Amino acid sequence: MPLKKYNPVTPGSRFKLTVARTEITTDSPERSLLAPIHKTGGRNSSGKMTVRQRGGGHKRRYRIIDFKRDKDGIPGTVKTIEYDPNRSAYIALITYADGEKRYMLAPHGLKVGDQVMSGKDAAPNTGNALFLKDIPLGTAIHAIEMVPGKGAALVRSAGTSAILLGREDRYAVVKLPSGESRRILANCKATMGTCSNPDHGLVTLGKAGAKRWQGRRPRVRGVAMNPVDHPMGGGEGRASGGHPRSRNGAMAKGAKTRNRKKHSSKLIISRRKTTN
Repeated sequence: MPLKKYNPVTPGSRFKLTVARTEITTDSPERSLLAPIHKTGGRNSSGKMTVRQRGGGHKRRYRIIDFKRDKDGIPGTVKTIEYDPNRSAYIALITYADGEKRYMLAPHGLKVGDQVMSGKDAAPNTGNALFLKDIPLGTAIHAIEMVPGKGAALVRSAGTSAILLGREDRYAVVKLPSGESRRILANCKATMGTCSNPDHGLVTLGKAGAKRWQGRRPRVRGVAMNPVDHPMGGGEGRASGGHPRSRNGAMAKGAKTRNRKKHSSKLIISRRKTTN
């Protein structure tokens, strides 16, 4: 997928770099699979701001995605590849043999007219959803379930994929994009292939306003605040503020925050790669 560079006709377009989106086949979503999105601006039910740097942004509608892939044994045909404003990967509209339409995460390389299927009878081809116990070892997979039948929870971002390393008893060993290797129940489903839009990480917005279109407000550095506003605030001149901390005082940049007593910790074989 090529990247699109813009002529510097404005300051905002001088360094702007976007994905050409040549894979997209339509800009009209399936109306029966749309749902409204109500913005909160970072406020909770009582109106208190609980998440900072949120607000504004372009109006969106949610595309209902089939993360469960539970139409086993029924073939489906790819009708369109579409852009989804709610996620970094592209989505594909599938029309099944019984007439039902569903959206799924589009794997890289999936094209209009391709056939997809899920279940134990599906072949290990790109876009098909299989149980981890039926997937060949060493295969790239995405949209992985953590609880059987609950729907895909892992590896859903653009350009990401996991590798099926092996099987141990009733578990499958999967290496995630973060570098973590963990056990997942072998009767969980995963989709073959790599998630679409692999060049998403190369995008340069070009100007601050493009971030506002996404619903993100400006973020002020802690060291630029006063002591009453942030643990790293205050000081004379450009004082660094000591150890990096969050607004609430929690250590940042490397401090471990995972609960050691978490139930799923025993399923982790090796932790993710870190810079420390």
